[in-house]
Amino acid sequence: MTAEVVDAGTGFVAVGSIEDMTPGEGRTYVVGGVQIAVFRLGDGSVRATSAQCPHRGGPIADGQIDLDRVMCPLHQYLFAFADGRCTDPSVRSLPVYPARVVDGIIEVAF
Repeated sequence: MTAEVVDAGTGFVAVGSIEDMTPGEGRTYVVGGVQIAVFRLGDGSVRATSAQCPHRGGPIADGQIDLDRVMCPLHQYLFAFADGRCTDPSVRSLPVYPARVVDGIIEVAF
């Protein structure tokens, strides 16, 4: 799915409706030509990261999540939503992006 600019002053772009995502689900969107994984957490909040694991390019949006982390589905590396750090210090951090819901629309700053 491709995003559209919401507010060029803040850098946020709309990626889709929160109603289209089930809690616990991740989806990949294209934002500024870059693939971004967006997750709807169990508490209803949203998080956004790079869509590709920095280890071997695994599809992060397909990973299991909790309120704090996402697990790469290929090699089970865990990455923190807060700062992208991996629990294995030998693996590069996963880029993270600000995400929010405004009037039912998920927005990501890129």
